[in-house]
Amino acid sequence: MAIETGVNELSKRDKVLQQAAEIARKYALRIGERRVAPAQKDLENLLKFREPFPTSPSDPSQVLERLDQIGSPATVATTGGRYFGFVNGGTLPASLAANWVAGAWDQNAALRVMSPVAAELEEVVLSWVCEALGLPENCQGGLVSCATTANFTALLAARHALLARAGWNVVDDGMFGAPPIDVVVGDEVHVSILKALSLAGFGKKRLTRVEVDGQGRMRADKLPRLTERTVLCMQAGNVNTGAFDPATEICARAREQGAWVHVDGAFGLWAAVSPKYSHLTKGFEQADSWATDAHKWPNVNYDSGIVLVKDGAALRSAMTITAAYLAGSARREPMHHTPESSRRARGVELWAALKSTGRAGLRSLIERTCTYAQRFEEGFRKAGFEVLNDVVINQVLVSFGSAGITEKVIRAVQEDGTCWCGGTEWQGKSAMRVSVCSWATTEADVQLSLRTIVRIARECRG
Repeated sequence: MAIETGVNELSKRDKVLQQAAEIARKYALRIGERRVAPAQKDLENLLKFREPFPTSPSDPSQVLERLDQIGSPATVATTGGRYFGFVNGGTLPASLAANWVAGAWDQNAALRVMSPVAAELEEVVLSWVCEALGLPENCQGGLVSCATTANFTALLAARHALLARAGWNVVDDGMFGAPPIDVVVGDEVHVSILKALSLAGFGKKRLTRVEVDGQGRMRADKLPRLTERTVLCMQAGNVNTGAFDPATEICARAREQGAWVHVDGAFGLWAAVSPKYSHLTKGFEQADSWATDAHKWPNVNYDSGIVLVKDGAALRSAMTITAAYLAGSARREPMHHTPESSRRARGVELWAALKSTGRAGLRSLIERTCTYAQRFEEGFRKAGFEVLNDVVINQVLVSFGSAGITEKVIRAVQEDGTCWCGGTEWQGKSAMRVSVCSWATTEADVQLSLRTIVRIARECRG
């Protein structure tokens, strides 16, 4: 009887997995045909999820059917070709498929003994990322949820290293009474750095902000005095303009004074893969730590953040936890390189994505999306609208006139559903931000989106 019950359960599981695969396949197949943002009726339909906690079990097949019927229409089509918001990448086919496999594996990537494949793939992809980005091959790092967590992790490593130089053990003694650490950031620092600094105990206000130019680049000639207890945060790819800080000059100053340089390169660091754009990343390899996202330009599934640190000992000292039952092997153990212990095997999708594209495919993706950004720039200028930034990579800022008109255009574009672009404020001026990141975007997507935005903008301006 027990064996028969087990067979029945396996049969049910197989059925629901086939159902899930078909739902996912249809969703991916039809993503280009639907609105980018959900319709109002689909948002209102989400209220059907609000019910008391069920007292009895539900058939898994019915659960999945309900999830698809209510949930799928209420998603934002970020994996399609006409989503240009928040620097969100799409999902490469190999990465999506690997995600399904990884879900079935359900591996805990904390320790090698828990998942040898997760530990091995993590080592492989970290090495590939260093090679692709032109970073020192002896870097150590880890896979985390996002650039915010990667920034946080790197800053903890920096904190540990700088305080150790001063004879202070922050792991044992904490921050109370510790020698002060100065933090220097550009005036256009991303909020993820500010959050990471706050989490690391540095605070958001105890910072020295450096003047920036009209594109948001830190001015090297305005740097304050740096010391061996300074953490300086640079930016590779401003989230609004795509601009890069002058890394060569900044790193030279920092090395002279023994400061730690950290790079927030959530998406911009990937420009290093392209010979056409790699000049923008020159000098960033001289930093001490780096944070980036694979779920942005490389188009890996969410979530896929990466932290890399030149001083591997500092990273491990800041992240290692000890307990008899957690004893690992003599080889690299993933949990000693990130804040998380138990976590999913993010390296599976990242490996599949990088393996499927190779350097040539990733270069093509980078260059193609940059070309499409230039198409948007040309179209906006031709239509008589003001582009506020130098379009150096894949980011475009456009103003349609006054703040009120620009915000009206943004709302109307989002409601229209043809494409999706977000709003921002750039150095006191309201703007629409167009971020071209997806492998799925085509020339036709760009032209359709451009025509729609221009039409709506002209209607809004009367």
